Amino acid sequence: MKEPYEYKNKQVVVIGLARSGAAAAKLLHSWGAVVTANDLKSREQCPEADELEALGISVVCGEHPPGLISREVELVVKNPGIPYRADPIKQAEKLGIEVVTEVELAYVVSRAPIIGITGSNGKTTTTTWVGEMLEASGLRPIVAGNIGRPLADAAMQAEKDQWLVAELSSFQLKGTQRFRPQIACLLNVSETHLDYHGTMKDYTASKFKLFANQCKEDIAVLNWDDGECRRLASQLTAKVLPFSTKEQLEEGVFIRRHAESGQLERDIVYRPAGGDMRHILRASEVGVPGSFNLENALAAAAIAIAAGVSLTVIAESLRQFRGVEHRLEWVAEHQGVLIYNNSKSTNATATIKALEGFDRPVVLIAGGLDRQKDKPDSGFEELIPIFQAKLKGLIALGETRHKLANAAQQANVGHVVRVDAADPEEAMDQAVQSAASLCKEGDILLLSPCCASWDMFASFEERGSMFKQSVHNLLTRG
Repeated sequence: MKEPYEYKNKQVVVIGLARSGAAAAKLLHSWGAVVTANDLKSREQCPEADELEALGISVVCGEHPPGLISREVELVVKNPGIPYRADPIKQAEKLGIEVVTEVELAYVVSRAPIIGITGSNGKTTTTTWVGEMLEASGLRPIVAGNIGRPLADAAMQAEKDQWLVAELSSFQLKGTQRFRPQIACLLNVSETHLDYHGTMKDYTASKFKLFANQCKEDIAVLNWDDGECRRLASQLTAKVLPFSTKEQLEEGVFIRRHAESGQLERDIVYRPAGGDMRHILRASEVGVPGSFNLENALAAAAIAIAAGVSLTVIAESLRQFRGVEHRLEWVAEHQGVLIYNNSKSTNATATIKALEGFDRPVVLIAGGLDRQKDKPDSGFEELIPIFQAKLKGLIALGETRHKLANAAQQANVGHVVRVDAADPEEAMDQAVQSAASLCKEGDILLLSPCCASWDMFASFEERGSMFKQSVHNLLTRG
């Protein structure tokens, strides 16, 4: 991508509005580009249109009109969610026009150094946690990206003495070229979003673009327990700072296991290169449950160390953090049953890690969009061992209910219930009531769907909120 001044009086097209598209259009307009913003949604569904037009930006809604992409267009900026098979994107690529995402624009304009965080699971929790650690240390971070605030908007306001902490999806990273974070973190890689990327090779390559432009002065924080992360390490120019819940590392943040008073204890420690281990806190003191949250805690600590935060501040943040909504969020206690909302769990790996974090019997509510409808015999076989080890009961709903129920039956789960209601509220109410009827004091009632939400719900947030409302209905009924 060129420098901002080189787009003055040049035609630029932004495909897809919403928050990130609108932020990109405004930024390009501020550079003097002749911007056209386009969205397939109707004008009524594009609330950003009026503000953009008031600035002098052309807005076209309801179609991708013929001639939108021509040889005169200098740059196309696409909303991350728009697939590369969309007609305007294919036309741009055919004409040799550069196609980027808003992340690339944000990098070009940002005066602040950037921390980039990606992974198949745990991005939002880790990004939020890092933001809190840096804030507690007086480093004035701006948290943005896939977490909510458009990165381009945040980058325009960031100052040199701040950190721009960015949650980044594979969709966003795929459309980058020059983007270079001073600190980059890859949490994990598991099979997901193949309906967008087509292959795991493309998905993994998109994640790896986070590190493509890092220099030897930069830092790459990697999960040493993840095979893809470890494979990536040998390819990097940046200094690698690993974290691990399983290995005692020569350098990095990890769990130290030791016997104390006849019991096995686990400490979170940091070992600098060539130095001695430095204690941060006991693993049992981390403020949110779950094995994957312990991984997130180590990642956040490693990132914060790289950014200059003291171990004392890091330890206090690890103790005080209470998680992010819809991510193993504690909801209520009902008759001795602890209830958790993990609606953000949209793949098998996330559900497995959630279940691994509990040492009590679990009644699980799961199910959602079936991404493998063309494979009727493919049915969550990877879940069978964890179901067998952890589940007291399964309540299955959504398109994948039969596949999940079959996996639970193969795991010899004692109680398996299918919810066939098509109405989302009715289905969730039935699921919560059925789950509660199976629970006894000391059990866990967990929503961890293992699937995307789009078969019945507009988003995982809506699904999680509806779950919490159903729990509230349960509590008020007594």
